[in-house]
Amino acid sequence: MITSEEMAVVDENAAALGVPRKQLMESSGNAVARQVCALAEPDASVAVVVGRGNNGGDGLVAARFLDEFDVTVHLLGRAESISTAISRENWAALQSAEYDAREVRDSRDLDLGSPDVVVDAMLGTGVTGDPREPERSAVEAVNESGAVVVAVDVPSGVDADTGEAADPAVDADHVVTFHDAKPGLSDLDCEVTVADIGIPQFAERVVERGDLLRVTTDPGATKGDSGRVFVIGGGPYTGAPALAGQGALRGGADLSFVAVPDSVSTPIQSYAEDLIVQPYEGDVLTPDRVDDLVETAESHDDVVVLGPGLGTADETLAAVGDFLESFTGRAVVDADALQVVPDVETDATLVCTPNRKELVDLGGPEVDDLREHADEVEHLAADLGQVVLAKGPTDVISDGERTRVNRAGTPGMAVGGTGDTLAGVTAAFLATQEPFDAACIAPFVNGRAAELLDDDVGDGLLASDLLDTIPRVVWGDDDA
Repeated sequence: MITSEEMAVVDENAAALGVPRKQLMESSGNAVARQVCALAEPDASVAVVVGRGNNGGDGLVAARFLDEFDVTVHLLGRAESISTAISRENWAALQSAEYDAREVRDSRDLDLGSPDVVVDAMLGTGVTGDPREPERSAVEAVNESGAVVVAVDVPSGVDADTGEAADPAVDADHVVTFHDAKPGLSDLDCEVTVADIGIPQFAERVVERGDLLRVTTDPGATKGDSGRVFVIGGGPYTGAPALAGQGALRGGADLSFVAVPDSVSTPIQSYAEDLIVQPYEGDVLTPDRVDDLVETAESHDDVVVLGPGLGTADETLAAVGDFLESFTGRAVVDADALQVVPDVETDATLVCTPNRKELVDLGGPEVDDLREHADEVEHLAADLGQVVLAKGPTDVISDGERTRVNRAGTPGMAVGGTGDTLAGVTAAFLATQEPFDAACIAPFVNGRAAELLDDDVGDGLLASDLLDTIPRVVWGDDDA
């Protein structure tokens, strides 16, 4: 089964793979028409009631495949209010071909006549709540028609995810849903047909621009609602924690704190005034600092990035183990900190981001092509009980049950530091998304940012170059 949110992601990913929504709409409408043809007698009358979105567009397409019947099309509203370009095109096609296609500008003017079959193409998946006019009157008219009712994707007024019916909702006899069953249809007292409309199976496997639909911003949000990220890193290295902290901000986090030894706090602060640097005494992370770091992170519900630039001193690795054993929140574990993960028991929710060498140290496969060994990454994630984002020319992401791949990126990303920006971006999404989704979206964003820069910088890419481009991928104009 697939939820309405996931279906929207898959639709958009299919378009990114070269199968546009217009093509899918043609297939959807044809599938609905085939169902009508299987139910209706020759010369039967068919009323197609369409809304102003893509669900209505499916109904408009269906009408063109029903020429053997007496078809009327009832558009709920003015043609100029149709909300999508492809639905407007299909309305225009009916007008040009002189179908009986009518605008219902006032719900009191809706007259379905006495149809043998009604196609309900008013409200699709993703539309919840009680219908408003003119859909409300149209739902009531459909239910009172006495006709056989074929619903497009989901009966209007029924929540595709929960099956909860609004007041009123269409009482359908048949539902033609697309690509996969919807959870809310399983308990309906009607026949449900799942139609294959040509969405590639890979649209669910690959991370693409459709996954960015998960990223939304509440217009009423205040500081902190989009997350606080707490980077614990540095000591031997200064650039890595700074890049991770800035990556978190560019990925949408409201605040980015960086806890580092005071010996390196000044240069890290100089990298970006937006970072809030919190130094502690010493040259490297040691176990005596762990309690304070855990308290800080948990008291503010911070998403932690643990590892960038920490180094491999014995006392530092011991501190990492202590932190993971005590911390109960969400963390991205990267770089040198990763080697500790298999040996600790933790109640924390982790996203582990190993490169290919680090993956081997975690217990994963030693291979060049991760995609060919995705099942082994999945087994590792299951063994760890955590999400694994295995980095390579093609990234493999798994939570032990679900596994996806990310192809976005360029050879120039082999430069040092791109993994640090990825860790920060992952933490930003981990603040607002489920761990597996965050781990999928982040490498696409990081890799797509590199792709947008490729014509200008090629193999001369710097990790810091990604910072200004990451927001363009997530929220801006991603045309290249």
